[in-house]
Amino acid sequence: MNAPADQTASTTDGWTVQRILEWTTTFLKQKGVESARLEAELLLAHARKCQRIRLYTDFGTLLTDSERAIMRELVQRRAKREPLAYIVGTREFYGRSFEVGPGILIPRPETETLVDACLDLIPKEEPREILEVGFGSGCIAITIAKQRPQCAVVATDISEVAANVAARNCEKLGVTTQVTLLLGDTLEPLKNAGRRFDGLVSNPPYIREDERDSLQPEVAMHEPGTALFAGTDGLDVVRRIIAQAPAYLKPGAFLSMELDPAQCETVGGMLESAGFESVVIRRDLCGSERVVTGVFAAQS
Repeated sequence: MNAPADQTASTTDGWTVQRILEWTTTFLKQKGVESARLEAELLLAHARKCQRIRLYTDFGTLLTDSERAIMRELVQRRAKREPLAYIVGTREFYGRSFEVGPGILIPRPETETLVDACLDLIPKEEPREILEVGFGSGCIAITIAKQRPQCAVVATDISEVAANVAARNCEKLGVTTQVTLLLGDTLEPLKNAGRRFDGLVSNPPYIREDERDSLQPEVAMHEPGTALFAGTDGLDVVRRIIAQAPAYLKPGAFLSMELDPAQCETVGGMLESAGFESVVIRRDLCGSERVVTGVFAAQS
């Protein structure tokens, strides 16, 4: 590792785990990276192919030349604001590790609130068929399948890259018999299937186009725009889902979507206008309105 010009600490003790962590934390902070210490630990654990907790028992251990070279490359990539999840190749979601990479929307903690909202509406011991629009890494569909083993989930996405990654995640987490992945835009892959589902879940693109410049570089420069942006008000895809959903839902089925907090009231009204009842808004762990859920009314 080459220390920055303003770092004058002696290097006579060599590049130990502790020194690498301290240097990397300082360097990433200078580059504007939030949670620099945590990310330094995750990068070093990845470089050393060990659990993060192991770093603390190895504080005085010298890195090998190979480990230093790998760490140097990882830190340089992160300093350019490439997402940490892309660098290490995984992201944890609902207590499980999911493969991610370029072209894949990175799972976020807020989306666990969406999963919780769905699980509250899916019986534990009864078979149900759930539909997801926009599976990305597969984290939502797979988590529902793992938490509700009696569920079958059909999920769609427009991205071939996402389809390949999600398929590997399904295989790794053992839900290939429960989760069916279909390639295509929103509900188009089911157009002639004649199927109706007990619920529909989606984390659609919902960011306004004029918000692009305000996003963190990790998001704006690296994550797929088709999974992020949806027109001047961010609701282009949401409108399509709500318009198409009644043709694919059983009476009494739920529709649940993650949204920007500023959109929740508006989308709740859209659901009611489309024939959904019992519309509720759920807050995430930060207290922000995040998920809107409605129940498709039985037709008279």
